[in-house]
Amino acid sequence: MSNVSPNRLRRSIADHLRDGMTRVQIEDFFEDLGLAPWPEEYATYTKAGFAYTILKDHDVQSLADLARDVAQRIAAPDELMALVARLGPSGVSGALKNLIFAADGPKPRIVFRDAINNDIAVVENEQYCLVYDRPLEPGGLTWRQLTAWWADREGMTGNPELGIARSLYQRLNRSLGENDAERRILRAYAQRYVRLGPDIPALLPQVYLHYDPYSKQQAPTTLSRQRMDFLLLLPNRARVVIECDGVQHYADERGGASPLRYADMVAEDRELRLRGYEVYRFGGAELLQRAQPEELLDRFFNALAERHLD
Repeated sequence: MSNVSPNRLRRSIADHLRDGMTRVQIEDFFEDLGLAPWPEEYATYTKAGFAYTILKDHDVQSLADLARDVAQRIAAPDELMALVARLGPSGVSGALKNLIFAADGPKPRIVFRDAINNDIAVVENEQYCLVYDRPLEPGGLTWRQLTAWWADREGMTGNPELGIARSLYQRLNRSLGENDAERRILRAYAQRYVRLGPDIPALLPQVYLHYDPYSKQQAPTTLSRQRMDFLLLLPNRARVVIECDGVQHYADERGGASPLRYADMVAEDRELRLRGYEVYRFGGAELLQRAQPEELLDRFFNALAERHLD
């Protein structure tokens, strides 16, 4: 990250929002980011003062992402664009170390091999999950790279590329169990691979984000959302999380509305976004009850590619 002052960046974003949006639009912008609600006294602040106060606890990395988002929504003035240009690559700070995904059985048991270097080892149930063990390239992780890793892992080197890709797809699809909505997302993305080729980003299902060795029964305070439904690792350290929400995300065991479950979900989204992740949610019914959900998904993935890859 460059030597851009967080206060200067915060002020520039606030001034730009003030000049380019109404008060309602600014509030909607922050609400979309999961930063609502805010104290009632904020309603008395000026537009710029309101925006600046909302952003007061953000670090430079999260402000950088916000600045780029604001610049895409509104034609940005020279000052903000110059600050954005000085910020360098966008996305999540830090290097990828452990990529554990596509679990199709019991939860893996993980231990530190070297806690100082954050080296881990899967010592139980490793056969039920995939562990990508190669460095992440600056351009992210593509299907071509993932299928090359899969071919080496499975001893399929020399097989036709399409056969390797089909084998990998079947293994990823198995990790989704009977979740038809998530299967539709993966299937729609596989069709993009067929049309566009293997250099599109890889769509990884069931990726471990947090790891807590205890179950909810053993420890009620266990970490929430231990796995992400889908993850894309894109250029410039961008990481896109795709969630497919079933009734368990907003209802209790009896099917009644659960404001607490919903609050927990949006709180976790907020934390992820502040760390640099992009989070997009689909309702399960949105994919299962539409006549042609493939068109919806294709428009979404096209827009995502335009945002990050074009």
